[in-house]
Amino acid sequence: METPLEILKYYWSYDSFRPMQEEIINSVMEGFDTLALLPTGGGKSLCFQIPALMSDGICVVISPLIALMKDQIESLRKRGIKAISVHSGMTKSEIDIALDNAIYGDYKFLYLSPERLRNEVLKVRIAQMKISYLVVDEAHCISQWGYDFRPNYLSIKDIKEIIGEIPIIALTATATPIVADDIMSQLGFRKPNIIKSGFERANVSYVVRNVEDKNGQVLKIAHSVHGTGIIYVRERKRAEEIAGFLQSQGINADAYHAGFTPAQRSKKQDDWKSGNTRVIVATNAFGMGIDKSDVRFVCHYDLPESIEAYFQEAGRAGRDEKRAYAILLWNKSDIRRSKQILNLTFPEIDYIKDVYQKLFIYLGYAYGSGKGEVIKFNLTDFSQKMKLHTLSAYHAIKYIQTEGYWNLTEEIDNPSRIMFSVNRDELYKVQLKNSSLDSFIKTLLRIYTGLFSGFVPIDEEYIARVSRNSKASIISNLITLSRMHIINYIPSVRSPLLILNEERLDNKNFYISVKKYEERKGIYQSRIDSIISYASNASVCRSVLLLNYFGQTGSQDCGFCDVCIDKRKEREGRSFENEVERRLIEILISAPRSLQEISELIEDESKTYIKILRELVDRGGVKEAEEKYSLIS
Repeated sequence: METPLEILKYYWSYDSFRPMQEEIINSVMEGFDTLALLPTGGGKSLCFQIPALMSDGICVVISPLIALMKDQIESLRKRGIKAISVHSGMTKSEIDIALDNAIYGDYKFLYLSPERLRNEVLKVRIAQMKISYLVVDEAHCISQWGYDFRPNYLSIKDIKEIIGEIPIIALTATATPIVADDIMSQLGFRKPNIIKSGFERANVSYVVRNVEDKNGQVLKIAHSVHGTGIIYVRERKRAEEIAGFLQSQGINADAYHAGFTPAQRSKKQDDWKSGNTRVIVATNAFGMGIDKSDVRFVCHYDLPESIEAYFQEAGRAGRDEKRAYAILLWNKSDIRRSKQILNLTFPEIDYIKDVYQKLFIYLGYAYGSGKGEVIKFNLTDFSQKMKLHTLSAYHAIKYIQTEGYWNLTEEIDNPSRIMFSVNRDELYKVQLKNSSLDSFIKTLLRIYTGLFSGFVPIDEEYIARVSRNSKASIISNLITLSRMHIINYIPSVRSPLLILNEERLDNKNFYISVKKYEERKGIYQSRIDSIISYASNASVCRSVLLLNYFGQTGSQDCGFCDVCIDKRKEREGRSFENEVERRLIEILISAPRSLQEISELIEDESKTYIKILRELVDRGGVKEAEEKYSLIS
């Protein structure tokens, strides 16, 4: 296979590229640093996966979303492509084995979460790798002007210095011109190079409704737009409430949010993708990495936090290029709530400093200790024990993260993992001596591959079904093998992780920049203002407004958004009224007419002639005398 198209056909079974994919791939393979701007669903991952498969060495991918990272690795493995990851939810032993495999195991892709970039061991091991490309996914995260700034992305520069002059591929779906320039600057592009697809979605109708009864509007949408839909909300409780309401009205709906177990979320997602569930009501935890082409509507029940977030989520509608709808519901209470969220997101600096010290007290770390630790973190327990409001404490913790002192990951679902700690000969001896475990070990070896070279995710319930045992029995056998030092067994865990980048500092040395605080608050405020302006706009085509926001000027009105449709109705109405006025004047030129005579002659069932007649009288062009109307000469 010598061409990108041959690789595409062989591994992905596609006959052609999507817009701009081939241009991006060619730029990368010619050795240029490349910033690729493609809309949601535009196929960004192929833009680095294909060049990597055509090059020697391993491609390093920085990705901030562990769930998306896992999805991409699983997708590559299904195609027979070796990929591996290093992220927050892994033990030191797992990381060590993964990095060894990246160096010696002929892997093509190494995915890294950004908080791992500070790790000195990782830096040493990366220096030993033959790296083909450095990929920065969700590249807007490196810019403080971006809507989802991650301070750990700034550590990419350190990795770049170790790797040397190899091409950098930066990818994002949502970057304004200022953010795009900042991305290239932060990543040290040798020269500016942006390749972008047009952001127009000609088949998507953008609709905004100012309504008080949102539930009624959602029901109307579900009845009037046939096919699959997503309804985005900002709270878990509301997702369940709206799904329940739709179910009560005969709509096949379900709720999805991060509070459900991994098994529940997986089933809900699969049911929706397969069509067993028609409408999914979800928080923004839903949608990343899901490539479902026939979504007919995406409805935002709540005002999103930014135009970037809205555009990305709305972009999940109509990927099959058929007519689809992106609907935003709002009212005055949304504006009040957005302003409240602004104040909640940026607590007072003194409060932030108080939360910093209380968190270390809660964890039991003295001054000068804690650096490099990774801890399972329960926000509710912390807030209760330290007598803090949970939401306020969360935003204080997240703000401290933007200053680089620590990282709080999203809730991580890590399945159980195992790896044999003995070689095959030693294992065979164990099987001969322990007939009770022999059958179980054979089952493990039959179901899973690679158990001797690295940690492999397992599913205890699935093993139980295959071997016709109980889950408790399977876990008991795994624990037994672990105690015998035959396997390393890491049970599943579901928890956010707190990664301490620095040791605990005293109040004198813990520094929050007032200038940065005010700048970040101002940027957040401008994003809120932009989405409010978008929602309240009634004069500019929705599509044109969105494209202008992302720096694409000179676009034509879409003709299908609510603003364009209202304008067309207004034009058609004015044209009709002009025609009615012309007919009225023709009728009255010949002789004065009564209202009854006018009605019989004008043929206007809408009765618009009455309104026009009154306007003509008011303007002094027509007079009324003895119940008849006549022109004033």
